[in-house]
Amino acid sequence: MSRRNQSNDYSLRSLQSLLGVSRRVLSGLIDAGFVHPSRGRRNELRFSFQDVVLLRTAFQLQSANVSARKILRALTRLKAELPDELPLSGIRITSVGQSVAVRSGQAQWDADSGQHLLDFEVAHIRGDVAFLDSAPRNDANREEQAAEWFALAEQLAGTDAVGAEQAYRKVLELASLPHYDAYTNLGVLLCEAETRCDEALSIFDAALQHFPDDPLLHFNRAVVLEELKRYDAAEAAYQRCIELDPTYADAHFNLARLSEIRGDKQGLVRHLSAYRRLAG
Repeated sequence: MSRRNQSNDYSLRSLQSLLGVSRRVLSGLIDAGFVHPSRGRRNELRFSFQDVVLLRTAFQLQSANVSARKILRALTRLKAELPDELPLSGIRITSVGQSVAVRSGQAQWDADSGQHLLDFEVAHIRGDVAFLDSAPRNDANREEQAAEWFALAEQLAGTDAVGAEQAYRKVLELASLPHYDAYTNLGVLLCEAETRCDEALSIFDAALQHFPDDPLLHFNRAVVLEELKRYDAAEAAYQRCIELDPTYADAHFNLARLSEIRGDKQGLVRHLSAYRRLAG
């Protein structure tokens, strides 16, 4: 499976979800000149992976009371150093007083001056604003690397959706055998972004090629299809989930909801009764 590799892949709405900040805050950061997004086909704002890092960093540094002038100078230099994707060595950004320190692998430098810093110079950090934690070693074999990337993805999943996605994709790239948990968690992560359900569906379809009789994958696929308003396909996927696991209560509940949407009163009663029996 190929990794997401487009340079301007994020909308303003998806950015709000990824960074967990309001549209007003994002607009203020953009107006302040911290990033210069491009325009899409419909003149909508589009943001790159670099923009995501810079906006997250600007927001956190503002919260740490670093001056706007210092932030702008630091981010201007930082943008020139950032890769298009999460590097194997990882990136960590912290505030040290009124300075902005960047670490990538074993190297660390002052984002404003470009001067390299020694370990003791960043030992006392005020207001940790890490965006991407250290990534796995690059000297391990592929299976060890896959395990470390998965651990990193799990660590980032709650706070950094961009980094978690890239780490899960790295697991799928490196693992010699299909990685069930990486497929499942990546699909859920993409579905939670709301605007990326088509990508989530592709992930679950790929997973089912390797795990065709797994009820959870069929259930998750059905949820995505329902989000896409493909109700017939969603119903079939829920039914397949129940065929594989007749005790899957949530599949009955969702089928009851679909039956209600479609005006199928008999289906509503049947699946709701089954849900209550199994859940009780």
